[in-house]
Amino acid sequence: MINRYLAPILIAFLPVSIGWAETDNLRVEFVTAEKKPLLLDLRLSGTMEASDSVDLGFRQSGRITEVLVEEGDHVAQGDPLARLDSVQQEQGLNVAEASLAAARATYEQAKQAADRANAMLERGVGTRAARDQAAQALSEAAGAVERAESSVDQARRALDEAVLRAPDDSVVTGRDMSPGQVVGAAQPVVSLASVGGLEAVFNSPDHPLLDSAMGAEVSLTTIDVEGPEMTATVTEIAPLVDPATGTVTVRARIENGPEGVALLGAAVRGQLRVHSDSGIVVPWTALTRQGKTAAVWIVDEQGEVSLAPVEISHFSDHGVYLSAGLEPGQIVVGAGSQLLYPGRVVEAAGGQP
Repeated sequence: MINRYLAPILIAFLPVSIGWAETDNLRVEFVTAEKKPLLLDLRLSGTMEASDSVDLGFRQSGRITEVLVEEGDHVAQGDPLARLDSVQQEQGLNVAEASLAAARATYEQAKQAADRANAMLERGVGTRAARDQAAQALSEAAGAVERAESSVDQARRALDEAVLRAPDDSVVTGRDMSPGQVVGAAQPVVSLASVGGLEAVFNSPDHPLLDSAMGAEVSLTTIDVEGPEMTATVTEIAPLVDPATGTVTVRARIENGPEGVALLGAAVRGQLRVHSDSGIVVPWTALTRQGKTAAVWIVDEQGEVSLAPVEISHFSDHGVYLSAGLEPGQIVVGAGSQLLYPGRVVEAAGGQP
């Protein structure tokens, strides 16, 4: 029971309270739905590698007699890197040259015999059969000379292949050989990195938009050493995910990096931004649920809110991209959406138009 002394006070305040509840609208954040390009912003870490590198080995097997380089050495095109025992190759070249000399001497004798046979036939004291026999002997001698010359060329190549040479101006990045070691043909013994350019190699998390990054620009900064700010262009994206790391290898060729290999192997941080299909962007605070479907609160011209289901395309640091459910220019509720119900009247929070 209400105290008879308090009743007049409650009656006096009751109209004022009811009037306040009916006229004071909820103040929330108004957000205009905008169509923006989808931006993938990846921050990656990787290493600097030579854009062109190669593992070299001898073309023939043998025992290494001399190693001429160490890791970190700079070599020019054609510089010797290591040598094999070439006694057998030198002997083979000597035999081939001796055979060539004998073949040339036989050719000269056959040529003289053919000239005599032709002259005797012209004077009428020779026969056609003798001339033809001399011509055949000359042809066989010429063929023997060609075969001997080919053998000499092969022997010289074999002797030259006993020396491992740099194919281009480069730096030695690895060495797996020592004097006295026996190596097989094509066994890698030294690794070279070209001084012609550098590239950044990243292990990126897999993402549906990553394929759109081909040709995109990457901003680079070194991590553990001093280096200039650089830019690179994505040149290669691995088609498969590495099962060991769960990442995708991305390679980017550096456009304005320093000359030489001073930064080879340095850790580098890269920022990759990829623009793809556009979508309607709303802030994270605008999202709610309608059953099992994502939804947002739409504000009509009278300020009443209604729940609209939407389809989410992608999430980003800047907001949520929607593929259906909203049109550009529609007003949705951002901060404060957790206090709404269908038909509630709202107005923009202070400072908003």
